[in-house]
Amino acid sequence: MAEYLSPGVYVEEFDSGAVPLEGVSTSTAGFIGLAERGPVVGIPELVTSFADFSKIYGSYLSEKAFGDYRFLSYAVEHFFINGGSRAFIMRVAPSDAKEAANVTEETAATIPLHVYAKNPGVWGNQLKVTVRPSSKAKTPILGIEGAAADSKLYQVKTSAGFHAGDVVAFSDGEKVQYSRVVHAQDNVIELETHLEGDDAVVDKELLPTKLLTTCEFTVDVVFRDQIETYEHVSFNASAASHIVKKLGRSSLIRVTDNSTAAAGETITHPFQVITGSEPTEDATYAIGLTGGSDGTQENVTPDIYMGVNEGPGKRTGIQSFIDNDDVSIMAIPGVTEPSVQLALVAHCENLRSRFAVLDIPREKTKVADVISHRNMFDTQYAAMYNPWLQVFDPLDKRNIYIPPSGSMIGIYARSDNTRGVHKAPANEVVRACVGLDCQYNKGEQDLLNPRGVNLIRSFTGQGIRVWGARTLSSNGLWKYINVRRLFIFLEESIKRGTNWVVFEPNDERLWARVQRTIDSFLTRVWRDGALMGASPGEAFYINIGRSTMTQDDIDNGRLICVIGVSPVKPAEFVIFRITQKTNEQQ
Repeated sequence: MAEYLSPGVYVEEFDSGAVPLEGVSTSTAGFIGLAERGPVVGIPELVTSFADFSKIYGSYLSEKAFGDYRFLSYAVEHFFINGGSRAFIMRVAPSDAKEAANVTEETAATIPLHVYAKNPGVWGNQLKVTVRPSSKAKTPILGIEGAAADSKLYQVKTSAGFHAGDVVAFSDGEKVQYSRVVHAQDNVIELETHLEGDDAVVDKELLPTKLLTTCEFTVDVVFRDQIETYEHVSFNASAASHIVKKLGRSSLIRVTDNSTAAAGETITHPFQVITGSEPTEDATYAIGLTGGSDGTQENVTPDIYMGVNEGPGKRTGIQSFIDNDDVSIMAIPGVTEPSVQLALVAHCENLRSRFAVLDIPREKTKVADVISHRNMFDTQYAAMYNPWLQVFDPLDKRNIYIPPSGSMIGIYARSDNTRGVHKAPANEVVRACVGLDCQYNKGEQDLLNPRGVNLIRSFTGQGIRVWGARTLSSNGLWKYINVRRLFIFLEESIKRGTNWVVFEPNDERLWARVQRTIDSFLTRVWRDGALMGASPGEAFYINIGRSTMTQDDIDNGRLICVIGVSPVKPAEFVIFRITQKTNEQQ
């Protein structure tokens, strides 16, 4: 409580009304699959366009190298084409994929700088890494403290830029001597070794020719049109310029410093440590990387998609999405292995905040085969689509067939943004689709639709459209995609928007504020057309208070609010009953 210790006027603020509650995003996608490059461990990367995806994960994959596992890039591209705007990507790689490097097991001990491609793949063999000598600071020596014949303390014009551990070079115009900084402060530098020449190292001229300079090098990394430049890096492990620290932010390579063992006791320029040759003004040295491998199709096994959970920052595959609270729709494009799809469904069911879109194997086009694959699932958190889509492949310059999941998630996002999550993502045109792998007729859909298989069909004069909106659930309450996704939206929005309630006094005033907060939110949802009813009272109810909580609940810190909503259902079957008009009927 506020304290009033002296006479005066006190102005205080307090909260009494409803707290604004914003709806969460429902159109953020999550994709998992093989890619040309990109991280395979850690957290999924956000991309907001296919150009973003290409910058991080590379371009299209060839059918020869990746076969039926190459569809991630195509799915992401068609996600954006069909209306998607945000996607998180997690790359997986075969167990035998390798990073390109400038060392092997046999040469590791003899090479001072180990350079590796940031992640596995043949792409790393195309990296161009060059090193050139540089210096971040230089100064003339103005005096020597102590006996000139053996002193290691030198008064300089400025000690700025000189740090303990830095390798330095002293040049008198004819000879270069190398040493290492022990201490630098107040324009006095202590070196590890005495400089030959004694008093001759001092230069007080207006334009000095004898200079003490730091010894660093600049690293240039080039991959296609991506260029990274790291200036004035060193082997000084205690300095901010240490190569491992500076290149830690590189998206192309990672390095390890093995220079201490390679250099031994001899102090020399780090450029010479790397290259074995004396640095000159225009010297450059190219470091070649080899041995990068994409792995083999035989090692693309279900476990790489399922992923492992070794703690924050060390998760892979599906497991990497555990800590991502933004994704609301997920797919593993083209991967129809039942164990992988079931793992994705289990992930969505456990988190209860996202929805899975599943593909059917391309070869399964007969109704019986489609049903046999569909019968492995019973979940309200997933939907299944067929057939595959014919699109143009910019890589091979021909039409190919891709799984529909990427395009479908784009349509989900488009429908959410234009109409709302309550609108079933169906009767929507599939953009950039020129054909279908299989044409289904109404009779075949009559068999598949009741079982929860959503077909994509071609209609004369109407293009290629999504013609189904069902989940894979056997529970009639959750048979429609939009109903399940609407409840995900409501649950996540209320959960995040009422976080302020935690640790508040659990009394009638809090209950009233919570009720007003949720009432305002659900009223807005009803006005947007997501709930049935001619009035808010018909669309939803909110109960909170002694009718929902016992004294034991209150004593144990539990606030219980019961909410009921009436979702809109899609007009899946439009029935017009027509009869003949006769005079008798008049």
